[in-house]
Amino acid sequence: MNVVTSDDSIGVLPLHPLSKQFIVIGYKDGAFSTIPNNFFKTWLDEEATVGTFHIGRCSGLGVGSVVKYDSEAQKLIVGKNVAGGQRLKFVLNGQHEMRSISTTMFSIYGNGLLNPGSPQYGDTVIHNDVWIGDEAMLLGGSVIESGCVIGARSLIPPNFRSEPYGIYVGSPARLVRFRFPEKVREQLLKLAWWDMPLSWIKVNNEAFLVDLAADEGRALEILAELQHAKNNAKADARADAAQPS
Repeated sequence: MNVVTSDDSIGVLPLHPLSKQFIVIGYKDGAFSTIPNNFFKTWLDEEATVGTFHIGRCSGLGVGSVVKYDSEAQKLIVGKNVAGGQRLKFVLNGQHEMRSISTTMFSIYGNGLLNPGSPQYGDTVIHNDVWIGDEAMLLGGSVIESGCVIGARSLIPPNFRSEPYGIYVGSPARLVRFRFPEKVREQLLKLAWWDMPLSWIKVNNEAFLVDLAADEGRALEILAELQHAKNNAKADARADAAQPS
């Protein structure tokens, strides 16, 4: 299995306290991401050895979660700061052709039997700062935008596309409300705080404790201050990089 993550990764941390339940990937600033053991599966419930999985920094999927790969045709891409509950299921493909006489995969019986090729979903993409509740199932080709919440035991249908910062529940999942007003959502997406290191979040940690849903005006003020702080941090980093070694 081809596991991909951020360039600042320092590799697997075999002595991490969570290493009994997870593959723990570390990053230079002390952040880590977790992949549950026995996560990669085939349709035979065996370990998948081909395919690509991308996981961003500070992301983790719960114990008992699995992703089913049929081939190298699809990827599962998980962004930064994604929190996944226990026993999640990502079904990347596994379709049967429904426009022919039968959905049966006759080719598995040999003897020269044939069946139409399987339809293929696109990649499944979970963007940043997404929270997925226990036992949710996501079918192939779905895209979950940043800031979303997916309720426990929800079913995300194939080729689904969410709205940023939406709360989705049910089978099939439906939008029940947004986490914040539109202007606040726009500023959060512009801020993209998940691109910043833990040291920056520590300096600005107090802002992360504020109820942004209580007062829209105050929320916009806080996000403007954070945007200014981010811009300054980026400028300082560029200046440091320009200094001769």
